[in-house]
Amino acid sequence: MTELHEKWLELADVKDELAIRDWFMGTSGNLAIKVADDPLEFLVTASGKDKKKRTNEDFLLVDANGQPAVETLLKPSAETLLHCAIYKKTVAGCSLHVHTVANNVISELYGDAGKIDFQGQELIKAFGLWKEDAVLTIPIIPNYADIPTLTQEFEAFITADKGAVLIRNHGITVWGRDGFEAKKLLEACEFLFQYQLAVQLHLK
Repeated sequence: MTELHEKWLELADVKDELAIRDWFMGTSGNLAIKVADDPLEFLVTASGKDKKKRTNEDFLLVDANGQPAVETLLKPSAETLLHCAIYKKTVAGCSLHVHTVANNVISELYGDAGKIDFQGQELIKAFGLWKEDAVLTIPIIPNYADIPTLTQEFEAFITADKGAVLIRNHGITVWGRDGFEAKKLLEACEFLFQYQLAVQLHLK
């Protein structure tokens, strides 16, 4: 089995698990996994595909600029440049971007502050934060329609080999060492968002 095929299957498995959670409403979201470092190449979801189904056209191979690395009729996902930025600045091997009701509402509630902090929550350990006073800060950036502008804003918060950034009223992007770690971080974030919304509802 080639490296490309192995990575394809790894990303397809992640896509299937996230689809079961109904995190790809209206064909939204995009996923990527690095295949090679030099030159940089990675698989990314093809634009406009139903991510609840597994087909031979789910992903395409792109280069460091987010352009198809081989001739294809498939179009890279709109936010491919976000994945390019992650792989250029870190050693991360997988990055995931999904739109959920919870992460959109959280991004709106805390958008003016530009971040949301979590402290004393068990799930922040997914990010390697084990101390009792540890704080997980997830930045929230504006939802620029121009993808290069959005990418430039996004890049400022790529400061570690694993992380998460919310785009206001858009979605969340997470990245990690491989598909397993990236999915773990995404699940942790979504749990924290749902928890925060439940607490706020209870307090009212």
